Order: sequence, then structure tokens, then C-alpha cells
Amino acid sequence: MAEQAQNFDVVVIGGGPGGYVAALRAAQLKLRTALVERESLGGICLNWGCIPTKALLHSADTVRRIRHAGAQGITVSAPEVDFGKVVARSRNVSQRLNRGVTHLLKKAGVTVFMGTAALEPGKKVRVTGAKGEQHLLLARHVIVAAGARARELPMLPFDGDRVWGYREALSAKELPKSLVVIGAGAIGMEFASFYATLGTQVTVVEAAARVLPAGDEDVSAFAQQAMAKEGIQFLTGTTLVAGELRADGVHLTVQRGGKAQQLEAERVLVAVGLVGNSEGLGLEHTRAVTEKGLIQVADWGVSAEPGVYAIGDITGAPMLAHKASHEGIACVEHIAGLRSGVQHHAPIPSCVYSHPQSASVGLTEAQARQSGFSVRVGKFPLEGNGKAIAIDEASGFIKTVFDEATGELLGAHLVGPEATELVHGYTLAATLEATEAELMETVFPHPTLSEAMHEAVLAAYGRALHM
Repeated sequence: MAEQAQNFDVVVIGGGPGGYVAALRAAQLKLRTALVERESLGGICLNWGCIPTKALLHSADTVRRIRHAGAQGITVSAPEVDFGKVVARSRNVSQRLNRGVTHLLKKAGVTVFMGTAALEPGKKVRVTGAKGEQHLLLARHVIVAAGARARELPMLPFDGDRVWGYREALSAKELPKSLVVIGAGAIGMEFASFYATLGTQVTVVEAAARVLPAGDEDVSAFAQQAMAKEGIQFLTGTTLVAGELRADGVHLTVQRGGKAQQLEAERVLVAVGLVGNSEGLGLEHTRAVTEKGLIQVADWGVSAEPGVYAIGDITGAPMLAHKASHEGIACVEHIAGLRSGVQHHAPIPSCVYSHPQSASVGLTEAQARQSGFSVRVGKFPLEGNGKAIAIDEASGFIKTVFDEATGELLGAHLVGPEATELVHGYTLAATLEATEAELMETVFPHPTLSEAMHEAVLAAYGRALHM
């Protein structure tokens, strides 16, 4: 007797911010939709990434504000940190949002299967549950949103104790006295900021010449200088040569400027990027092409296999939750016939939630020049912003990059208080293809940090008023 398959219009593999949002949109469009998730709804972002790290960093910000309360005429005793409660609160935040995603999917009528999914010939998806139970799904369209995981270093594989990935850093049982962070991208910088604020001696090792190497050079320099003042040691242009686990910690050998250097720490956090979760998906039964663990796609997430799509981290950089969600909606609307032709790729902002925060959208100044643009650059220091001074957060700046010929906003880069909450203003402007003229005519409320965004635009054209 042939195995009975359940029929769906769309089967989504992966319940992260790309997958569950795609499933919700498909259900809105009256498509019979199934979602397969092997671990936790909400994916890495909600459970082990974006959300819990921000909960931890919020606790660190609270500690920092208490320590500096005296400058505002408020006398308080030195804060005492219960590290276990800080971590527990972070986990509770994730669990609450996980329940919220579960509720949304149920409310929308999405059929959820908990288990591991693998494609079979004929756009069939086999789901194997934790206890070995089997489900066979037949789909008109399959969206692969399987995400990515932390990249390991062969000489320092994750061991759940001395060598951490982001999961271990999020769920540590006790605050380490010392921590070496390998990698100064967003993940490395955020954890360095968190642990240093709570009292850990942190050293950051980065192979590139500067921290946040994908970002604007001015922002990178400012962030490193500011975090160094908080006691974090940075070793840039430094490569890891060897690592050895010992009973009392980790012994590392690094090389900088041709010279070897020894580092000792209780723990080491490896934050050297992500690798796509393309293994075990049954892609060998399709014509979909993978390269270095990533599924190659065209517009709308279309793969080389008709009816099979891929979105989010598994398709490559930038590996950001909001990019995955945006791609998921676009993919589903293409499937439903609402979008066609050449896809217009919207500007994708990136954010780093360390202290200081930084955020950007579009090209850096160097990238714009390398692309052949003649540029106008505006830079406005937050020490010229009334709100920043009023809240004792006048350290940082906002930088804009315009095409001199057309006035197009090519990029914007922010570092300082609430940078991650401000960048959407420039993202919206870039999405609407606004020029400097529209941005100059926009009225920004006073007193707000956002006024510095206006001044950074004016500065690009020699018209800044408060500097």
C-alpha cells in the first residue's frame, strides 16, 4: 500500500524569521501551508541570537547607567549583578516570543510539523520527528529557510565548556573572569561589550586590520576606541595559530606582525561567521545548486529546481533576520502571482548592539569611491546635538554619503546612542530613492537624536548649522 502524502500549496522548511514569516504570509494569501521546524519555532534569531543577546545587552546597559548615575546627581550604591538571573531573564524573553510565534502560526492556520525535513523526488518533503515518526508532505512549492549555524575552527571545536559558540555565551552558568573573543564582527563585539560591562576581562582577536571590518572605517575606529576605554583589549591584524584546552582554561597562540603572542583565558568565544545548514536537506534529489554550503538563487529566491525556493541565511550574506523576513514575503508573493519580473532589492540595514551601538545602510565611503562615484560626505558629531547632551550620550557621530552627480543617498553610518533605532530613517529614504533635497526639506522633531541625521545630510553640502 502506497504511503499517503498530505498535500499543501507551500511547504516551508525552517521556522526562523524567514520561514515563519513566509508561512504566515502564505496563509494570509489562502495558500495551504505547512511549516517544518526541527528545534524551536522562531529559529536561531529568536531563541539563540538576535533577541536573547539584546536582552543581555539591555541588562548591561542598565548596569552602565547605574554606575554613571552620579553624574546626574543621583547617588546610588554600586550595582551587584546576579549573573544567573540576568541569563534566566534572557531565556525567558526568548521563551515568551517562542510561544507568540506558535500562537501566530496556529491562528493563521499553518500546519506545523516538528522534525527534520528532507526533500524527495517530486517535490515531496519527508519529515522525521524526534521519536522517529514519519510524515510525507507533497507540495506545489517548497521554500527552504534552513538558516545557518556558527562556524567552528578546526583547532578550537566547540566543547560546551571552555570553547563557546553564541549558544554557550548566551547560557553560561557563571561569569568568566577572562574571555578571549575570536572575531570582531557584530556577534563578537556584542558579547565582548556584554561580558566586559559585567566585569570579565575581555580580549578581542581579529584577523582583519580593524574591528567591524565590513563597516565604515570611521565607525570601526570610533567603536574600537570607545570600547577600549571600557577595558577591552583589541588585537587586530592578528591570526590564531594554535589553541590548547587546559584544566584551568584555554591557552592560545596568536600571531601579530610576524610575532607570536600567548593568551590565557578561562573561556574563548569563537565568532568567526556562519555556515549554511544545507546538509541533510535532500538537495541531491533536486537540481538546486549549492556552493560552500549556500543555496544559489535568482530573483524571488528561485533555485535551479522548479518549484523549490530558498531564502535567508542559507542563501548567503548579509545573514540578517530582517533580510530573511523580507525575502520570505517577496518569495511567497511571487509564488502567489503578486510579484514578477526583475526583483528590486531593497536596502538592507545592519545593526550592532554593543556599547556604543552602530548601524548602517548602503555603501561605505570607501565602497562608494571604489565603485566610481564622485561623492559628497557629511559627518555630524553628536556633541552638537542637544538631546545627546541632555542624556549624557554625546559621544558618536552620523555620517552620510551622497552621489555628487544625482544627490542619491548612497550610504549612511551611525555610531552612538540609539543608532540601531535611527537607521531606519535613512533606510526609508533610500527605499524611496530620496535625494538630498527631500532629506533637507524633511522636518525632524526637536529635541531628538534624529536631528543629527538631518545635520549629517546638511553637512554633506556645507550647510550644517550646529557645528
